Amino acid sequence: MPQDSLARRLVRRLLPAFSILVAIDLLATWFMTGVISPQPWVLRDLFWVMLLTQGLLVVLFVWVLISGIRFELMSINRLADQIRQRSIEDLQPLDLAGLPSEVAPLVLHFNDLLLRLDDSVQAQRRFVGHAAHQLRTPLAGLKLESELMLAQPLSDDIRTRAGRIKSVTDHMIRMGQQLLVLARADHASRPQDSFVRLDLCEWMRQSGAEWLDKAHDQGVELRLAAPDTPVWVDGDPVLLGELLGNLIDNALRYGEGAHVIQLRVIANPPSFSVEDDGVGIQGDDVEHVFEAFYRASDAGPGGSGLGLAIVREIARAHGAWWKVVSRPAFAGTRITLIFPGPWRGACLTRAE
Repeated sequence: MPQDSLARRLVRRLLPAFSILVAIDLLATWFMTGVISPQPWVLRDLFWVMLLTQGLLVVLFVWVLISGIRFELMSINRLADQIRQRSIEDLQPLDLAGLPSEVAPLVLHFNDLLLRLDDSVQAQRRFVGHAAHQLRTPLAGLKLESELMLAQPLSDDIRTRAGRIKSVTDHMIRMGQQLLVLARADHASRPQDSFVRLDLCEWMRQSGAEWLDKAHDQGVELRLAAPDTPVWVDGDPVLLGELLGNLIDNALRYGEGAHVIQLRVIANPPSFSVEDDGVGIQGDDVEHVFEAFYRASDAGPGGSGLGLAIVREIARAHGAWWKVVSRPAFAGTRITLIFPGPWRGACLTRAE
């Protein structure tokens, strides 16, 4: 039998107990037949005593057998727990250390399947990234041509068509950028490797200022409320900037009737929120707005349903929690991101 086989381990564990049983039986037989010459009534009593002890020894042997099997199967149970606790993004091979040789071939084939599945997922991500990159140049050219057309004197019909071409082109360019961000924020691409220590307050001032003109053009006031002391978190400034941009853009696009967008930074726990005083999100849509390509029933034209899905993936990559509050609990919509850090009194669960 192989050195690490389950059968060999069981034999090694059960052999001492079996040897003790045989030795006791041989010793009792020798003692009864060669040492003493008992009376019939003594033989009868000894018979019942031996029968009782043999029964106890059998029970002990069964207990040793069951406990041995359970002990030797602990490595398989640990493997089962390891598989159960894995996330759907973790496709790393399983550890073979401590497993019986009878189970090792099954785990090897399973690891081979995980590797092939990981290669397929990586190929799909590379395709999305390459496709998005390759589309940017012709789309930028198409956008430029449409803008040049609109700058010329055109008939109303042609101007309308050129405007539609530019609008669709802008939408496709935006979707390509979102797909690239979505691929970069994926767990398997390890965005944590590019994390730096940054101050949420200063970062919010700089990133939010980029949206002042667009908010002003739409008649919306952009405000910031942040503490005077730094609020430190570890993160990727580019991904966090895309996250904030999607939240503000979402508020500008779908916060119908909004007059104010409030950016708020909180020190304990380290977090920030984007609030608007618009119409809010319908109750049935709140549970689904973070799903990719999901669009609310009352959403207007434009948009691809990727904005809040990107927010979710970037938050996951940063180990952050997120929460959506809308009417009637809040006068508008408030989306909050809570980052991991040394906070007190915060009993939170990650929204999945």
